[in-house]
This record gives sequence, structure tokens and C-alpha cells, in this order.
Amino acid sequence: MKAVYFEEFGVLPVLRELPEPLLSAAGVIVRVEATGLCRSDWHGWLGHDSDIGLPHVPGHELVGVIDAIGPLVRRFRVGQRVTVPFVCACGDCPECDAGNGQVCRNQTQPGFTHWGSYAERVALHNADVNLIAIPDDLDAGAAALLGCRFATSYRGLVHQAGLQAHETLVVVGCGGVGLSAVMIGQALGATVIAVDISADALDAATRVGAAHVVNSAGLSDSEVVDRIRALTVDGAQVSLEALGRENTVAIGIRSLATRGRHVQIGLLADDPRMPLGTVIARELTVLGSHGMPAHDYPALLDLVLSGRLRPQDLISQRISLAEAPAALAAMSTPGAPAGVTLIELG
Repeated sequence: MKAVYFEEFGVLPVLRELPEPLLSAAGVIVRVEATGLCRSDWHGWLGHDSDIGLPHVPGHELVGVIDAIGPLVRRFRVGQRVTVPFVCACGDCPECDAGNGQVCRNQTQPGFTHWGSYAERVALHNADVNLIAIPDDLDAGAAALLGCRFATSYRGLVHQAGLQAHETLVVVGCGGVGLSAVMIGQALGATVIAVDISADALDAATRVGAAHVVNSAGLSDSEVVDRIRALTVDGAQVSLEALGRENTVAIGIRSLATRGRHVQIGLLADDPRMPLGTVIARELTVLGSHGMPAHDYPALLDLVLSGRLRPQDLISQRISLAEAPAALAAMSTPGAPAGVTLIELG
């Protein structure tokens, strides 16, 4: 099969012929239709993820059709169109038994623990626990983005923070995850304030549902917080940080009203200092969100199928597998286009 492949961290990947993925007894082989170009893939390519062994094929945010099934698979069939959470659960550990497969202690992740979806075919494990059936007529980009960005934001806002329709949500950082959070917040009826240094990113946030935007370029952190709070009554009820910087985490927390909830999605290279004095004084809650188990997908998928949520509207460019290496490397330079890049394999 053709796949994007690298043998050294940080060295430009290449497109080459590689052996077919191996089918596990409880797993499937999926012929990839489309896969998202995600900043997590960029982190992995640079060597920031200890799960990745070399050589490697990246990619974890996908939609495709089942080509083969293992003998233990019962719920799915060859020819079925599916997506999968980027965290694939084992189905047997205490976390899975409690319904929390997104933090499974035995988890596998395509594109991290094993070769991923920048390829014509990808192996997925424990299929009956992890696969989500996708209608044949759903846009490939919408389906692929459910595997990572939208699932992570949806779980963070709905299951972790309990965002309500009458509340105000602040989204700090308007890349792919941040824009998905803006779109989900708007679909749920919240008033969304988007924060970023990029005018293009804020324009995109406005297009997908932000009621207000704050351009933080050239402002001090205190000025950013003041501008956010001026758009609210005593602060927001929920904030979500999707960038992964110490100062923007603090901006999100300091923007909250008393008893507000902060959701942390942005990955940080080092543990940040946090304004815990503010957390204590206002009785704030700080929450993480790390994907979503497959059994929680129906409500998210219903939002998409109803038309209230349109992940495909975030796609700013669609590229071929041959263009993926250069696109992955380009994420190292500032000024990337707003929105999401989708790799299409047909």
C-alpha cells in the first residue's frame, strides 16, 4: 500500500510503498477514504510522543470502509463505512468497565501506538468496542473530523463542563480544535466568545458561530481578560483552552465567573503555572478532555446528521496523500491558513 512514512523525527516524510497492515483477531483493516491533518500528528513527527517508535506512519483522524475483519468481530462487516475515536479502548480494564474508554489504561492509538491513517489502509483494534458506523452519504470531512477534534471538544463541553444553552463560552485559540468548540457551543445555544491573535482565525470563528471575537495580538494578558469580561456579565460560565500555552490557560481561567468551569484541551510541552488563587477564590473547576468513547458518539452524530453541526465547514483545504508530507512540515511555520486540512484518498 502507499503511505506517508518517516524514519527519523523531524525529517521530511516520504510517500512510499509499504507492507499491508496486520489484522488482529478482534480488529479490522479499514480502507482510508479521508484523514485529517492534525497538530497532534505534527507533535508526533517531531518526537514529542513517547508512544511512537520508528519507522512510523502518522494519522489518527479518519473515515473509511472496512476491508477485512478478524474472527472475533461481531458487530461490523466488510464494506461498512466507519470512523473511530483516536483513543481505541480495550473494553476490559476498570476504566472501560466504568464507561471511560477514552482514558483506557491499555489504549491503542492509530498514528501513535501503531501505524496510522496517512495510508491507503490502516489497522484498528478491538473493533466491536471502538468503531462507529457512518452513513454513506455523510461528507468525508465531517466524518473524519469526528474522530479527534470534534469528539474531544464535544466531550469537554457537554460531558465534562455541562455547557448549557443560556451560558457564555470563551474559546481561547481558534485552530481546528478551537473552531470545533466554537461550532459546538453555538449549536448548543451558548453565546461564544473567540480569542486568537490571528484575524483570519477570528473571521473563521465568526463564520462558524462566535457571537464576539477578541483579537489578542499586541495586548497584555490582563487586557485580553478585561476585554473578554467586558463582553459578559461578571465573566463566562465556561472557558476552553485549545492552544497549549501557559499564559492562554491563565487567560481562560481568569475570564470565568464565580463557580465557572475551565476545560483544558491544548497540549502543553511542560506543566504550566496556574492562577490557583483565582481558582480558589471563585470556586472554579478545571477539567481535562481526552477524546470520547465510541458509545457516546450517537448524540454528537445526531447533531451532525440534523445539520445543526457541520464539521465540513471547517475544512479550508483538501489535499492528496502525496501532498501530506509538505503540509505536515508546513505546520512548523507561523501563518498557517485558518481551518482544517483534509487528506483525501478517494
